[in-house]
Amino acid sequence: MTDRNAASGRACAPAGKPYDSRDPMDERRPPVVLVVDDNAPNRALAQATLEDEGYRVLLAASGEDGIAAFVRDQPDCVLLDIRMPGMDGVTACRRIRELPGGAEIPIVFLTAQRDVETFDRAQLAGGDDFLTKPFRPAELVLRIEAAMKLHRISIERNELVELLRRQRDDVMRLQLQREQLVAFLVHDLKNPVHSIKLNSELIGRDKALSPRSQTAAASIKSDSESLLRMIMDLLDLSKADEGRLVPVRQPIEIAALAAEITSAMAPRARSAEVELVAEVAPQTLRADPDLTRRVLENLIDNAIRHAPAETRVRISSAAHGASVELRVADAGPGVPVALRDRVFERFVQGDAGPRGSRGLGLAFCKLAIEAQGGSIWIEDANPGAIFCIRLDAAP
Repeated sequence: MTDRNAASGRACAPAGKPYDSRDPMDERRPPVVLVVDDNAPNRALAQATLEDEGYRVLLAASGEDGIAAFVRDQPDCVLLDIRMPGMDGVTACRRIRELPGGAEIPIVFLTAQRDVETFDRAQLAGGDDFLTKPFRPAELVLRIEAAMKLHRISIERNELVELLRRQRDDVMRLQLQREQLVAFLVHDLKNPVHSIKLNSELIGRDKALSPRSQTAAASIKSDSESLLRMIMDLLDLSKADEGRLVPVRQPIEIAALAAEITSAMAPRARSAEVELVAEVAPQTLRADPDLTRRVLENLIDNAIRHAPAETRVRISSAAHGASVELRVADAGPGVPVALRDRVFERFVQGDAGPRGSRGLGLAFCKLAIEAQGGSIWIEDANPGAIFCIRLDAAP
């Protein structure tokens, strides 16, 4: 019997050490089974069988006595006869289920009536199992063990469901907080940053300004454009998470677009003592104009940040069958092979160089290019890195 108790996972009280029979958390407490049956030989057989297996057995000869014993002793399982004088087992089961703690206790019905109607009554009353008389002792033990094991699984499942519910609520709360943050960045910051950019342009057009003031105005304009790109990157990343980023693909003259971008970013390059060189052939892409523009701006900005002073950032293109490949190369420290996939993840930064990095621009580039059916990757420039993108050519 000792080996079977160990195999079934039951813990009995060590010799000489008392246990609390009412405390279900006491690991030394043997499982308690309440046997409710009006037949004395049946009670005696159940008691002997279960006590041999390490259970503590409580006995009751009627439904009323069984309810009183349940309230008094809070057993771990109830073995309940169906046909009894006075209150029958079905009624007693319903009453137990209504008592504090009664809804969670496994109840195994015991009856000599093996028919569908009796089985249905037992199930509707809240029974967990149904055992017919005469029973074999081994079968009784297995049914009791199974009922208690299913009870434990049910408790664990409910705890897991509650844990998942809390985690879902936490995720939802974080999602709402993120959406509020994005809304703040886009709606509350975009307009004033755009205003700073426009005013810096107006100041820069004043011919009476000293060269130093004009340089400062150009720097303000460049930094405000960089901040606007970051805000829009965050917005598009958020849209992609929600499945709302839908590119609008149309023909784009890529040489003209590259010329506009390099002209606009020339002051930024000059302040970093870097030369921008565009070698883009007249080709037509089928892509989203806004997303493609911001991808190139991010890649060029990234190259400027990593390029050493008095070096070049080169933008070039080449046709590849039904697609066009654009390349942005710098002469910086390059990107280690092990990091080339990870730099396209959000907030992942490599060696940002002396001019810093936010870890968002490249994540946006990957998202925007792949949303248009294209691809993006990194190659060696010896020295430096080449960021390559490939998009469909227009028919």
